[in-house]
Amino acid sequence: MAPSQMISKIVASLPECIAAGFVDVRSGMLLDMRTADQPPADVVDLAAAAIADLFQGQNALAIEAMFRKSTGEQVEPVNFREILMTSDNLVYVFLRSRKNSDYVAVFVCRSVTSLGMVLAKARMALPAFEASI
Repeated sequence: MAPSQMISKIVASLPECIAAGFVDVRSGMLLDMRTADQPPADVVDLAAAAIADLFQGQNALAIEAMFRKSTGEQVEPVNFREILMTSDNLVYVFLRSRKNSDYVAVFVCRSVTSLGMVLAKARMALPAFEASI
């Protein structure tokens, strides 16, 4: 199934989902997305760059290095795997692909939904996302 079709299917299956997409965090580019409305292009570009910074920015890398040092881990893991953020109105779920660590799936849902349900459904949707790209 094409990425755009898969994203549309996933948006329909997640509770209160208003947007979903895939970001290449190495380049900071949005690979594909579907939204309930059409946000301005500059907002989309800025959001993709911000997601890349969340996962691979200098501060994220520094946090990971500090945790590795404090735990004595010798292995260089791929940074954060999942990030869940909330605002007054929205829930954001960011899941790093296990097949290609440069890709992050993004899900945006209204905050009236259950955090646990959104996270569980997003995790279940990740393999379909990965298969479509």
